[in-house]
Amino acid sequence: MDSIISIGKSVPEFRTKAYFPKEDKIEDIKLPESNGRWKILTFYPGDFTFVCATDIEAFMSLNDEFDKNGADVYAISTDSVFSHKGWVGTSPRVSKSEIPMIDDFKKEITTAYGFLNDESGAARRGVVILDPKGCVQYLSVFNDALGKDAEHIFTAFMALKKIHDTPSSAGHICAIPANWRVGKEALNIDTVKDIGKL
Repeated sequence: MDSIISIGKSVPEFRTKAYFPKEDKIEDIKLPESNGRWKILTFYPGDFTFVCATDIEAFMSLNDEFDKNGADVYAISTDSVFSHKGWVGTSPRVSKSEIPMIDDFKKEITTAYGFLNDESGAARRGVVILDPKGCVQYLSVFNDALGKDAEHIFTAFMALKKIHDTPSSAGHICAIPANWRVGKEALNIDTVKDIGKL
């Protein structure tokens, strides 16, 4: 099945279970939850794998920053919540995580987002950023052997948040230049006067 999501469009709602490592509990959840917060969905091929553990560790190192700036991080694979719990209980890296881990054993979420690897049946490695209304603002999928750059994803989230929080006015738009970093100014572009100046 092809992806049914695209940039700027809202995503379907899924009801599933998640394992919450910090509380050591399994709960029913709705994804995305309508709580006015951004969602960072980090898809990975599977529990008990090597690169995936480094992904979880990298996101955990920035989890407080995501949270402080209004974003919730969720880890998603085609494993069950029981597999997630077992992985947290055995992996030195993953055992330190507080990131909720989504059950997608039926592969519905992974398929809908276009992340299902038809050959392996696992999720591909990638990231989706949803704005507070549940609309896709960032989508990337890449080679399973390439671990994620969590700092880049945090920067992308903060840039998207800046655009979101800076409403366009008549003849002006907020845009983020290449190689932008948190704390730098955005571009306040006059769509008539600034043509050819950048």
